[in-house]
This record gives sequence, structure tokens and C-alpha cells, in this order.
Amino acid sequence: MTGWIIATTLVIFVSVALVAVGRIPRTAWEITAAALLLGLAGYAWQGKPGLAGSPRQAADKGGGAFDEKLAEQRRGLAERYGKAGQWLMLSDGLGRQGKTKEAANVLLSGLRETPDDPNLWLGFGNALVAHAGGVLSPSADFAYRRAMAIDPEGPAPRYFYGLALARAGQLKEARALWAPLAASAPEGSEVREELESNIARIDALLGV
Repeated sequence: MTGWIIATTLVIFVSVALVAVGRIPRTAWEITAAALLLGLAGYAWQGKPGLAGSPRQAADKGGGAFDEKLAEQRRGLAERYGKAGQWLMLSDGLGRQGKTKEAANVLLSGLRETPDDPNLWLGFGNALVAHAGGVLSPSADFAYRRAMAIDPEGPAPRYFYGLALARAGQLKEARALWAPLAASAPEGSEVREELESNIARIDALLGV
């Protein structure tokens, strides 16, 4: 019973916070509520609300831990709301539960609906990398390239594709994407400082 009280209270609290504090637009309320109810339904199906709490270490589900900072960077550089934002929010929720495959599949469903949305292709690339434990697979590579082809001037596809390339050891390719992006970023901005720092580390590793 205690588990149900806590779970229901959290759903109500998060719903109010997202609307009042997060200022989510009215168009996003429906899918946000659906995501919260999906989590509550999952708790009812897989959890045991009547049992006393007994913490356990999360089991390995085949993907890396959800990268909250990466998700926040994507929201800052790419579309936060609208149809793409709704799909991305739902995917992030699944990713936080360690359901990396489902997180990618959600975005694939969104892409079937709007195949020319660069934010969905970008999120799909990130989700595939997360599902592969940080490996840049050919499918993820294609997703990033597709996002850049649709939005060649957008900073988000180049930033995250470069990040995936750098983590995969393809430093020259990452630098080639990041250098012009850093030059075009506002002077003194956080993203410019981060990119310049990353480029400096790459140059040091490559002996440039």
C-alpha cells in the first residue's frame, strides 16, 4: 500500500511541476500524461507495491546508464517541444528506466510519422549509441548523417555526431565537425568554450 501512495503522489507532483514550473505547452500535456501513466502502469505490472522497500542494484539491461547531461544538452541545442519534443520526452523516460531498445523504437515510430524531422533523427542516433553501450553503429552513423542532411546549418546534429565520433576514437572526423561549429558559436558561450576545450584535447592527442 505504501508503494502505491508514493507512486501516485510522485505522478501528481511531477505532473503539476511540469505544467507549472516546466511551462510545458498545452499541446504536450497529453503525451506527458500518457508517459507518466505508462510508468505507473509499469509499476503495477512489474513491481510489488505491497512489499516493504528493499533496494537492489539495477541489473544490466544491455545498454549504458542514461546520460542525463547528454539529454539536457540535446534539449538545449535542439527542439524542446512540439511533436519531436513529445517523442523525445517519451524516449528519455524509457532510457531512464534502462529500456534502451524501447527508447530507440519510440523514436523510430516518430520518424515513421515525420521522417524529415532532424531532431528525431538526432535523438534516434543518440538512442542507438546508448543501446549499443556507447558504440557508434552503422545505423547510428546513418541517423546522425540524416539529421545533418536535413538541417545542415543546425548546431545539434554536428555537435552530437562529433561527440559520438570522438567517443568512437575518430578524432580527426570529430574535429572537422566541431571546428567550424565552435567558430560560429557566440563568443563566451558555454557551448563554444566546451567545443574549444574538446578541440584542444584532440589536438594534443593527435600532436597537432
